[in-house]
Amino acid sequence: MDWLRQIPMGQYVDGSEGWLRRLDPRLKLAWSLMFLLTPVLAGPVWRVGLVLLLLLLTAFSGMPVRLWWRSMGVLVLLAAAVGMLSMLLPTVDPPAALSLRPSEELPGVVAQGPSWDLLRLGPIQFGSLTLGPLVVDRASALLGLRTSTLIFTVIHSVNLVLITTTPEDLVWALSWTLSPLKRLGLPIDRLGFQLLLALRFLPLVQEELQNLLRSLISRAVSLKRLGFKAAFGLVLALGERLLANILLRAEQGADALLARGGRVLEPADFRLPRERPSHGLNVLAATLLLAILAIRSKFGAQ
Repeated sequence: MDWLRQIPMGQYVDGSEGWLRRLDPRLKLAWSLMFLLTPVLAGPVWRVGLVLLLLLLTAFSGMPVRLWWRSMGVLVLLAAAVGMLSMLLPTVDPPAALSLRPSEELPGVVAQGPSWDLLRLGPIQFGSLTLGPLVVDRASALLGLRTSTLIFTVIHSVNLVLITTTPEDLVWALSWTLSPLKRLGLPIDRLGFQLLLALRFLPLVQEELQNLLRSLISRAVSLKRLGFKAAFGLVLALGERLLANILLRAEQGADALLARGGRVLEPADFRLPRERPSHGLNVLAATLLLAILAIRSKFGAQ
């Protein structure tokens, strides 16, 4: 039942392997924003290129394979499943089978038929259930490609940043980026401190979820035997208990912080002393980022 710890999604993993750990956290944040924002209004070639770039960065990051192969496998399956559903489910209303006017009265208009479909499956029968026909045309294929690549790019890029960057460094990078907003009176230090506490509570949330699942398994609860209503009520009860446990943990953490005379500090005060930064690596990463942004502005629509 320690599978949540074996798949480190969104958690920092301590270690010294890999050049991603030596990269400046501000550059990591900029690269993650590039993976999050550049797919917007981009063509399929650019989206597939971002996925390949992420795979190359992960494979040659120098990190142990055990840190990322499980999470990547789960993410690939999730993206493929969502992409398949997006392709097979109808995106628009089907066209009328019969035209209201004869085709000879509409010069220059060619009726679109099944020849425009890329793939047609079905109807598929499973006993008394009939599924289909499932039609994949150009619009649905592009929708499935956009959906699957966007899910993989967004989740995996953020996961790479989180597992190689301590919460203190990440909050410091965000505070440094938003520091010009201090002139407008925004409490950037307080927001950064709250974000740091939220990142610290992520492992506690996973631990509470794992404890609840372990309690169900130890009691040999079968959702199939309970029926739909009882199973749905059990899921709601588990969600309520999970929320209550998380709020209790948060209250206990706040009481402990106040009892120790806690106060809001700048994010730079929480950073641990690091080794000498690799200036050559940071310059190379910044140069590559600018080159990718230039390529996006010229060829991103393809």
